[in-house]
Amino acid sequence: MDNFCILVVDDEKEIRDAIEIYLSYEGIKVIQAQDGIEALEKLQEHTIHLILLDIMMPRMDGIAATFKIREQKNIPIILLSAKSEDTDKILGLQVGADDYVTKPFNPLELMARVKSQLRRYVSLGTYEGTAKVIDLNGLTLDRETKEVKVIGEPVKLTPIEYKMTELLMSYPGRVFSISEIYERVWKEPGYNAENTVAVHIRKIREKIEIDPKNPRYLKVVWGIGYKMEK
Repeated sequence: MDNFCILVVDDEKEIRDAIEIYLSYEGIKVIQAQDGIEALEKLQEHTIHLILLDIMMPRMDGIAATFKIREQKNIPIILLSAKSEDTDKILGLQVGADDYVTKPFNPLELMARVKSQLRRYVSLGTYEGTAKVIDLNGLTLDRETKEVKVIGEPVKLTPIEYKMTELLMSYPGRVFSISEIYERVWKEPGYNAENTVAVHIRKIREKIEIDPKNPRYLKVVWGIGYKMEK
């Protein structure tokens, strides 16, 4: 995990310091910020590979910060949230966060999620198949450049959205269950994964479909899961 730099954003210094200790054990450099505004400043000053972002903060909260960050960057964002903030977690995923960890968090779980996101960020495009470019009637994915285009127009996907799109496009016509999508993309058991997967599917549709309510490419198979049309 050497050479990675993570931005830890929380208004409680004790939490930032504790997370920095966990991450430093793995050889990860940490930059700290106490709210969303300072986080945006640090992003301009440093090369950041992942952001751990608290939801409830003064000045600019984690939801607003995620929205702002996604206007410019696609680096992984893991939200830190209290158990009472379930609605905020879903909103965070909708505006572009990749994952969340509930406070009080288990350090081992936090590190597992951080490592998983970093692996995905630096090694996108590892699914089976030899085709460098997949083309499904105008929806194209280039594994080498990690670019997705719709009728030639580039689409900006987050790392999680890219992995989900690549998985489904790699097997056009095949239906993947929600738990299978979660296990393949997040690399962990897909228990209670419905909301997380559904939010990301909705975001992908908004980006790749001309009419997201009547999708041409990404289809739901009711009671089973999702597929990409051949």
